[in-house]
Amino acid sequence: MKQSLPPIAILAGGLATRLRPITETIPKSLIDIQGEPFIAHQLRLLSSRGIEQIVICAGHLGEKIQEVVGDGSCWGLQVKFSFDGPRLLGTAGAVKKALPLLGQNFFVLYGDSYLLCDYRQIQKVFTQKGRLALMTVLRNDGQWDRSNVEFRDEEILAYDKSQQTPEMQYIDYGLGVFDQRAFKTFPEDQSFDLAALYQGLLRQGELSAYEVKERFYEIGSLAGLDDMRRYIAKHSDS
Repeated sequence: MKQSLPPIAILAGGLATRLRPITETIPKSLIDIQGEPFIAHQLRLLSSRGIEQIVICAGHLGEKIQEVVGDGSCWGLQVKFSFDGPRLLGTAGAVKKALPLLGQNFFVLYGDSYLLCDYRQIQKVFTQKGRLALMTVLRNDGQWDRSNVEFRDEEILAYDKSQQTPEMQYIDYGLGVFDQRAFKTFPEDQSFDLAALYQGLLRQGELSAYEVKERFYEIGSLAGLDDMRRYIAKHSDS
């Protein structure tokens, strides 16, 4: 019998300003993709990959996501919600608030990402490495977005979303695995982002990596949205 995978936190609390006016009245997760909200495709994929428990970290218009998803049972999932509250907490702050629902180890997935990777293998490598966190990376060479990771010999040498260098040929794929202890140094109910957390863990020698070969799909941009719609249209009957 296969061992159960840990829960996955989906970060769905952002304002999605790049997609306005589409996201003025609905959150990004509910954008229509071939007749269904994006999150329906995302949850279906995660269920097919062996994920059973999900915590959706919600913020702006998050109640609308909850109305659509409910308890997740129609996808064979157990879904719970963690809301930012009166102000946005950032990607890492939202995860910290959700820690009581997540347990010791868990995945973190960006809410606009559709990732066809092997979640079970990624969890296996995280366990083998024995560090507080693992970042998945993809050889990107600036193809789908700006590369932001210097990666060599299965190790991350540098990671920076704002100051890219020519040596950065890889990109943060959009899926991480964490031990909850990675979040302990950050204060409660304050805004901070995963990028800063990753950089801190890298400096401490607590960030491992796994190279993914499958390209990512995302709906964080208009180009990515079109790409995602084409992918789902092509594979909807397969």
